[in-house]
Amino acid sequence: DILLYKATHVPVGADQKQHLELSRDIAQKFNNDFSCQDFFPLPEPLIPKKISRIMSLRDGTKKMSKSEESSYSRINLKDTADEISKKIKKAKSDSEPIPDNIKLLEKKPEALNLLTIYSELTQNNLEKVISELAGKEYSVLKTKLSDVLISEITPIGKEIKKLLDNKSHLKNILKKGSEKANIIAEENLKNIREKVGLI
Repeated sequence: DILLYKATHVPVGADQKQHLELSRDIAQKFNNDFSCQDFFPLPEPLIPKKISRIMSLRDGTKKMSKSEESSYSRINLKDTADEISKKIKKAKSDSEPIPDNIKLLEKKPEALNLLTIYSELTQNNLEKVISELAGKEYSVLKTKLSDVLISEITPIGKEIKKLLDNKSHLKNILKKGSEKANIIAEENLKNIREKVGLI
Protein backbone atom coordinates (compact mmCIF):
# COMPACT_ATOMS: atom_id res chain seq x y z
CA ASP A 1 0.00 0.00 0.00
CA ILE A 2 2.86 2.39 0.78
CA LEU A 3 4.23 2.02 -2.75
CA LEU A 4 0.89 1.57 -4.51
CA TYR A 5 -0.35 4.93 -3.25
CA LYS A 6 3.09 6.56 -3.50
CA ALA A 7 3.14 7.63 0.14
CA THR A 8 5.87 10.15 0.96
CA HIS A 9 5.49 9.96 4.77
CA VAL A 10 4.18 7.12 6.93
CA PRO A 11 3.27 7.40 10.64
CA VAL A 12 4.99 4.53 12.45
CA GLY A 13 6.19 3.63 15.91
CA ALA A 14 9.96 3.38 16.47
CA ASP A 15 9.73 -0.43 16.43
CA GLN A 16 8.05 -0.45 13.00
CA LYS A 17 10.70 1.60 11.22
CA GLN A 18 12.29 -1.55 9.74
CA HIS A 19 9.10 -2.28 7.73
CA LEU A 20 9.32 1.16 6.17
CA GLU A 21 13.01 0.57 5.36
CA LEU A 22 11.95 -2.42 3.24
CA SER A 23 9.50 -0.21 1.29
CA ARG A 24 12.28 2.34 0.74
CA ASP A 25 14.64 -0.38 -0.54
CA ILE A 26 12.02 -1.71 -2.98
CA ALA A 27 11.23 1.83 -4.22
CA GLN A 28 14.94 2.61 -4.69
CA LYS A 29 15.57 -0.66 -6.58
CA PHE A 30 12.56 -0.15 -8.87
CA ASN A 31 13.61 3.44 -9.64
CA ASN A 32 17.18 2.34 -10.42
CA ASP A 33 16.32 -0.85 -12.37
CA PHE A 34 13.82 0.91 -14.62
CA SER A 35 15.71 4.24 -14.89
CA CYS A 36 12.89 6.31 -13.46
CA GLN A 37 14.60 8.08 -10.58
CA ASP A 38 11.54 9.82 -9.09
CA PHE A 39 8.83 7.30 -9.97
CA PHE A 40 8.43 5.98 -6.43
CA PRO A 41 9.09 8.49 -3.65
CA LEU A 42 11.27 7.13 -0.85
CA PRO A 43 8.84 7.14 2.09
CA GLU A 44 9.99 8.81 5.28
CA PRO A 45 8.89 7.63 8.74
CA LEU A 46 6.77 9.98 10.84
CA ILE A 47 7.81 9.06 14.37
CA PRO A 48 6.57 11.21 17.27
CA LYS A 49 9.59 13.09 18.62
CA LYS A 50 8.84 12.88 22.31
CA ILE A 51 7.06 9.58 22.79
CA SER A 52 7.14 6.87 20.15
CA ARG A 53 6.28 3.91 22.42
CA ILE A 54 3.70 3.63 25.19
CA MET A 55 4.52 0.79 27.52
CA SER A 56 2.19 -1.76 29.10
CA LEU A 57 0.41 -0.77 32.33
CA ARG A 58 1.36 -4.19 33.75
CA ASP A 59 4.98 -4.40 32.56
CA GLY A 60 6.92 -1.21 31.84
CA THR A 61 9.49 -3.09 29.72
CA LYS A 62 6.90 -4.21 27.12
CA LYS A 63 5.08 -2.12 24.56
CA MET A 64 1.37 -1.51 25.21
CA SER A 65 -0.46 -3.86 22.87
CA LYS A 66 -4.02 -4.99 22.21
CA SER A 67 -2.70 -8.53 21.67
CA GLU A 68 -1.63 -8.79 25.31
CA GLU A 69 -3.91 -11.15 27.22
CA SER A 70 -4.86 -8.87 30.11
CA SER A 71 -7.05 -5.89 29.18
CA TYR A 72 -5.57 -4.20 32.26
CA SER A 73 -2.31 -3.80 30.33
CA ARG A 74 -3.76 -1.13 28.04
CA ILE A 75 -6.23 1.70 27.59
CA ASN A 76 -8.66 1.08 24.72
CA LEU A 77 -10.30 3.90 22.80
CA LYS A 78 -13.74 2.46 23.66
CA ASP A 79 -13.04 2.21 27.42
CA THR A 80 -15.54 3.91 29.71
CA ALA A 81 -14.52 6.35 32.43
CA ASP A 82 -14.99 3.58 35.01
CA GLU A 83 -12.82 1.14 33.06
CA ILE A 84 -10.04 3.71 32.60
CA SER A 85 -10.12 4.58 36.29
CA LYS A 86 -9.90 0.88 37.31
CA LYS A 87 -7.03 0.17 34.91
CA ILE A 88 -4.94 3.10 36.09
CA LYS A 89 -5.65 2.25 39.74
CA LYS A 90 -4.39 -1.30 39.12
CA ALA A 91 -1.43 -0.22 36.96
CA LYS A 92 1.97 -1.20 38.34
CA SER A 93 3.93 1.69 39.81
CA ASP A 94 6.14 1.60 42.92
CA SER A 95 5.79 1.28 46.68
CA GLU A 96 8.11 4.23 47.37
CA PRO A 97 7.11 7.88 46.84
CA ILE A 98 7.82 9.49 43.45
CA PRO A 99 11.54 10.34 43.24
CA ASP A 100 12.78 13.79 42.26
CA ASN A 101 14.91 12.82 39.24
CA ILE A 102 14.70 10.76 36.05
CA LYS A 103 17.85 8.73 36.84
CA LEU A 104 16.10 7.02 39.76
CA LEU A 105 12.97 6.46 37.65
CA GLU A 106 14.92 4.68 34.92
CA LYS A 107 15.20 1.72 37.31
CA LYS A 108 11.40 1.77 37.79
CA PRO A 109 9.98 1.35 34.23
CA GLU A 110 6.30 1.11 35.25
CA ALA A 111 6.50 4.29 37.33
CA LEU A 112 8.36 6.12 34.56
CA ASN A 113 5.76 4.96 32.03
CA LEU A 114 2.86 6.45 34.03
CA LEU A 115 4.71 9.75 34.47
CA THR A 116 5.61 9.84 30.77
CA ILE A 117 1.99 9.25 29.70
CA TYR A 118 0.82 11.97 32.08
CA SER A 119 3.44 14.46 30.89
CA GLU A 120 2.51 13.83 27.23
CA LEU A 121 -1.24 14.14 27.81
CA THR A 122 -0.85 17.36 29.80
CA GLN A 123 1.78 18.64 27.33
CA ASN A 124 4.19 19.30 30.17
CA ASN A 125 7.90 18.61 30.24
CA LEU A 126 8.65 15.31 32.04
CA GLU A 127 11.18 16.99 34.36
CA LYS A 128 8.55 19.56 35.35
CA VAL A 129 5.98 16.83 36.10
CA ILE A 130 8.51 14.91 38.20
CA SER A 131 9.49 18.00 40.19
CA GLU A 132 5.80 18.82 40.86
CA LEU A 133 4.98 15.28 42.00
CA ALA A 134 8.26 14.42 43.75
CA GLY A 135 7.72 12.98 47.24
CA LYS A 136 4.03 12.23 46.62
CA GLU A 137 2.53 8.73 46.53
CA TYR A 138 1.72 7.20 43.14
CA SER A 139 -1.97 7.26 44.05
CA VAL A 140 -1.84 11.07 43.53
CA LEU A 141 -0.37 10.61 40.04
CA LYS A 142 -2.88 7.86 39.23
CA THR A 143 -5.83 10.09 40.15
CA LYS A 144 -4.49 12.91 37.97
CA LEU A 145 -3.69 10.53 35.11
CA SER A 146 -7.15 8.93 35.26
CA ASP A 147 -8.82 12.35 35.05
CA VAL A 148 -6.74 13.39 32.03
CA LEU A 149 -7.24 10.05 30.24
CA ILE A 150 -10.99 10.11 30.86
CA SER A 151 -11.28 13.62 29.39
CA GLU A 152 -9.17 12.62 26.35
CA ILE A 153 -10.41 9.08 25.65
CA THR A 154 -14.13 8.95 26.53
CA PRO A 155 -15.23 11.49 23.86
CA ILE A 156 -13.48 9.29 21.26
CA GLY A 157 -15.28 6.20 22.60
CA LYS A 158 -18.64 7.98 22.41
CA GLU A 159 -17.95 9.02 18.80
CA ILE A 160 -16.92 5.44 17.89
CA LYS A 161 -20.17 4.13 19.40
CA LYS A 162 -22.19 6.74 17.52
CA LEU A 163 -20.52 5.77 14.22
CA LEU A 164 -20.91 2.04 14.85
CA ASP A 165 -24.62 2.55 15.54
CA ASN A 166 -25.03 4.14 12.10
CA LYS A 167 -24.08 1.24 9.81
CA SER A 168 -25.42 2.78 6.58
CA HIS A 169 -23.33 5.94 7.12
CA LEU A 170 -20.21 3.81 7.70
CA LYS A 171 -20.88 1.68 4.61
CA ASN A 172 -21.27 4.85 2.55
CA ILE A 173 -17.93 6.23 3.80
CA LEU A 174 -16.20 2.91 3.05
CA LYS A 175 -17.75 2.76 -0.44
CA LYS A 176 -16.64 6.30 -1.30
CA GLY A 177 -13.16 5.69 0.13
CA SER A 178 -12.82 2.43 -1.81
CA GLU A 179 -13.85 4.11 -5.07
CA LYS A 180 -11.37 6.95 -4.55
CA ALA A 181 -8.55 4.52 -3.62
CA ASN A 182 -9.27 2.29 -6.65
CA ILE A 183 -8.92 5.23 -9.06
CA ILE A 184 -5.48 6.09 -7.61
CA ALA A 185 -4.37 2.44 -7.49
CA GLU A 186 -5.46 1.67 -11.08
CA GLU A 187 -3.63 4.71 -12.43
CA ASN A 188 -0.45 3.81 -10.52
CA LEU A 189 -0.64 0.13 -11.57
CA LYS A 190 -1.03 1.21 -15.22
CA ASN A 191 2.11 3.37 -14.91
CA ILE A 192 4.02 0.53 -13.20
CA ARG A 193 3.08 -1.90 -16.02
CA GLU A 194 4.27 0.63 -18.59
CA LYS A 195 7.62 1.08 -16.80
CA VAL A 196 8.30 -2.69 -16.63
CA GLY A 197 7.14 -3.26 -20.24
CA LEU A 198 3.91 -5.15 -19.61
CA ILE A 199 1.91 -2.68 -21.72
